[in-house]
Amino acid sequence: MEKTANPAAMAQVRGARKSGLDRLAVRMNKNKYIYLLMLPGILFFIVFKFGPMWGLLISFQDYSPFAGFWGSEWVGLKHFTEMFQSEQFYIMLRNTFLINIFNLVFYFPLPIVLALMLNEVRHGLYKRIHQSIVYMPHFLSWVVVASMTFFVLSTDIGIVNKVLYTLGFKPIAFLSQPQYFWALLTAQNIWKDAGWGTIIFLASIAGVDPTRYEAAVVDGAGRWRQIYHITLPAIRPTILILFILRFGHMADVGFEQLLLMMNPLVNSVADVFDTYAYNQGILRGQTSVGVAVGMFKGVIGLILVTTANYVVKKLGHDGIY
Repeated sequence: MEKTANPAAMAQVRGARKSGLDRLAVRMNKNKYIYLLMLPGILFFIVFKFGPMWGLLISFQDYSPFAGFWGSEWVGLKHFTEMFQSEQFYIMLRNTFLINIFNLVFYFPLPIVLALMLNEVRHGLYKRIHQSIVYMPHFLSWVVVASMTFFVLSTDIGIVNKVLYTLGFKPIAFLSQPQYFWALLTAQNIWKDAGWGTIIFLASIAGVDPTRYEAAVVDGAGRWRQIYHITLPAIRPTILILFILRFGHMADVGFEQLLLMMNPLVNSVADVFDTYAYNQGILRGQTSVGVAVGMFKGVIGLILVTTANYVVKKLGHDGIY
């Protein structure tokens, strides 16, 4: 025999729900202007991030623009299986992760160091001039950066090789030898974006209480000790958050940069998931393959971010959630 629900308990549950909704309505009314400021960002993610996610289903189809989404044949995990079984997959995996590891090791710390150096500049005008100089390369397109690289490092008209030739050395084919390619990409990233990356760290440093530095001076601490014991601990949460988020892009390499810099002589070290998706999805019209590659990259990024966040929290620091 079924037990009859307790009317008093049900009324209490309904009252709790109503009370919770009332509190939410009060908070939203109290902070309505903050929610209005959030609205453009929320709409951006709904329209451009969450909305298009239905298109991931194409990776499970042999998609044809003529048949359309509903008329295309469903093939399950066919495209993923073919990608994993391809010999090219391991080459792309190696290139993608090693290029990102180069950036993580050599590029990621430089904006921190540069921000610390700029923060030590006491002359206001001199500091602003240097900030503007290191920011400027960020606003150049990769087309311009690739062209500048060609004019500096090419074997025939490159400035570097002309100097080497003048000094009696043989020209070096920087742009067509695979052993230089990853270092070249990393150097481009450093020159273009290291200055721009200092903005977040400088903003974090600006939030440090000045009285802490005054107390450190009274205790006899020099500039190095102030940086080590005050500035670095203050910006550590920012560094860790950006470090965790960086892992979300470990399967993602700058497509435009690679497309402009790669050539047949360096394809063995330049072919990554982005270029593979471009070649298969755009040039060969295999849309489903391109979507499958993108979905694989997204899953890898999610796993790496979650793992990095877990490790950071286990070490006693705050993660991103």
